[in-house]
Amino acid sequence: MGHVSIAQHEGVTVLSVDRAPANAMDLALLGELVEAVDRLAADLPPALVLAGRDGFFSAGADLKAVPGYGPAEQRGMVEGINRMALGMYGLPCPVVCAVTGHAIAGGMVLALCGDHRVASTAGRYGLTEVKVGVPYPQAAIGVVRAELAAPAARILALGNRLVDAGECVRLGAFDEAHAPGEVLDRALAVARELAAMPAHVYARTKGELRGATLAQLRISAERDPLLDAWVGAS
Repeated sequence: MGHVSIAQHEGVTVLSVDRAPANAMDLALLGELVEAVDRLAADLPPALVLAGRDGFFSAGADLKAVPGYGPAEQRGMVEGINRMALGMYGLPCPVVCAVTGHAIAGGMVLALCGDHRVASTAGRYGLTEVKVGVPYPQAAIGVVRAELAAPAARILALGNRLVDAGECVRLGAFDEAHAPGEVLDRALAVARELAAMPAHVYARTKGELRGATLAQLRISAERDPLLDAWVGAS
């Protein structure tokens, strides 16, 4: 049974991720996410909401599974993270992240791919890759670099701090913070607002904002040094 689904909710396309307990990303889940984003890119909805499960948007890479992966599987993880980030960050339609709970490491990177981010006040958020000894694939660090101002990057990426949703709003990482039960409804409302705008102008403007970054990140991802060695490398 898959952990990623695409459905219509009150007239808005919702991509949901539900892999108990924490939406941690293993090779299979990354494959599902990449496939789903590719399907959406081929048939763009007016707007997309990306949602996690109750309590967890995503805890990032599955650190129970990944250290046991061989070289080919670790390479697949790096490729999958890069493709996931590039695909979601590059979707021309409005993308609203319903950050339904904790978003940590790669899960926080995924949240940063959204055009608008609505987060749960019950969650903890941060970029803990350094703390757990997991280097950033090139597309992931590129999204962090593009979307976070220097003070936020110092606190989250270098400080490896987990902070609350209010602090993320203050830092500019998130746009809104709401009670857990209000997150999805608010994300749907924002998505409907954005979907009402002229789609071709929205897509053009988003491309002009992110196009140069995406072009460079695609080149960097193809040459990612982590493709040769990722977790456990000296």
